[in-house]
Amino acid sequence: MGRKWNNIKEKKASKDANTSRIYAKFGREIYVAAKQGEPDPESNQALKVVLERAKTYSVPKHIVDRAIEKAKGGSEESFDELRYEGFGPNGSMVIVDALTNNVNRTAAEVRAAFSKNGGNLGVTGSVSYMFDATAVIGLEGKTSDEVLEILMEADVDVRDILEEDDAVIVYADQDQFYAIQEAFKNVGITEFTVAELTMLAQSDVTLPEDGLAKFEKMLDVLEDIEDVQRVYHNVDLGE
Repeated sequence: MGRKWNNIKEKKASKDANTSRIYAKFGREIYVAAKQGEPDPESNQALKVVLERAKTYSVPKHIVDRAIEKAKGGSEESFDELRYEGFGPNGSMVIVDALTNNVNRTAAEVRAAFSKNGGNLGVTGSVSYMFDATAVIGLEGKTSDEVLEILMEADVDVRDILEEDDAVIVYADQDQFYAIQEAFKNVGITEFTVAELTMLAQSDVTLPEDGLAKFEKMLDVLEDIEDVQRVYHNVDLGE
């Protein structure tokens, strides 16, 4: 599991260089979640989840408020949720999630990102079977034994609890995300180093130096696409 956390950590560490891009993506995701249900996180679990994720990326309050107010205001803007699956250099596997108001544009941009960087798009299901939908929640100030006790007392099911980089990382099925956070909040833990709903590869691959360079370029191009929300993969990006 440690390598998988490294990939999430590496993405979070790149935030400082890409704050405007990341904030814009969160703004869109918050708006969509608020439009699909009530614009109140207490009655809209999807919105509550994305707001918890946004907190770990320090998304400013004005961006959150603006997205929710836009949804409350009855904006007619709508987005389709899309998932693309494909292969990067050296047979690496990639999943791309997007929110778009122009499906043809997004499909063309994602396809170009793959084809121009040593990859190719696959059909639905071509790589997702090698990934597990996972909730990942991390916190500091507790040991893995203490975290396990908290979650057992709350009767929450998890896959794994590991101590990594001075934090405790909890891995669980995605439907346990809210229950895990509530268990922690009930004992006074309200700050998390990571709170993600992600797709974790069942096994990682290590690419040769030239393949890794191509892959990282492809990853950058995909994440720069305005409509792309998140990219998951099975490549070990290293420390």
